[in-house]
Amino acid sequence: MTASDRYNTSHLPEDQLEPGSNGEVLKNLEGITTRDEMEVFETGYLWSAERVLVEQIKEDQTFTVEDLCSMHQLWLGKVYSWAGRYRQVNISKDTFDFAMARVIPTMMQAFERDQLTKYTPCLFEDNDDVAMALAEVHVELMLIHPFREGNGRLGRLLATLMALQAGLPPLNFSEMAGHLKEDYFAAVRAGLDKNYQPMKEMFSVVIEMTLWQNE
Repeated sequence: MTASDRYNTSHLPEDQLEPGSNGEVLKNLEGITTRDEMEVFETGYLWSAERVLVEQIKEDQTFTVEDLCSMHQLWLGKVYSWAGRYRQVNISKDTFDFAMARVIPTMMQAFERDQLTKYTPCLFEDNDDVAMALAEVHVELMLIHPFREGNGRLGRLLATLMALQAGLPPLNFSEMAGHLKEDYFAAVRAGLDKNYQPMKEMFSVVIEMTLWQNE
């Protein structure tokens, strides 16, 4: 649901719908009109972006909000004209409201100061510490939801890059995106009270599964 349910934002590029999509697909540079086709395009571009970033990211790199905008642009720049820029509309999911659009720049600066600077580079040797770092960074980014589209996948991409800094293989998120999906949403909501333990437990499962599959 977009802010257009409360006031008109249809003049903003990020809130326009693709003609012929029956109101299901955001206006895009590819002229895609179905969700299934959009999923194929976005997934393909995400894989390409991840391959590039894995080669580019340095082990001792401290991530910034500018890096996140660049990642989003690298991933979705061929799909959306507004890729890499903070959203200007308010959004929610299942009655849960993410951060108001007008406060996103301020919140992202605080996120850089309080989470990115604290936890990156992610050079923790103990996987328990890695899981906590990934959890806090991920939860806070999800609560802000800075972009109009792709926040969850960008958050998982960032977690993968942080895990690589910690010497882990690329993370396998199949459990988080599968039968633990509802637990995942609950873990994000727990972050409203600065409770990162539920998300830490989820990342511990992700790390354990990843290591098991790479034995």
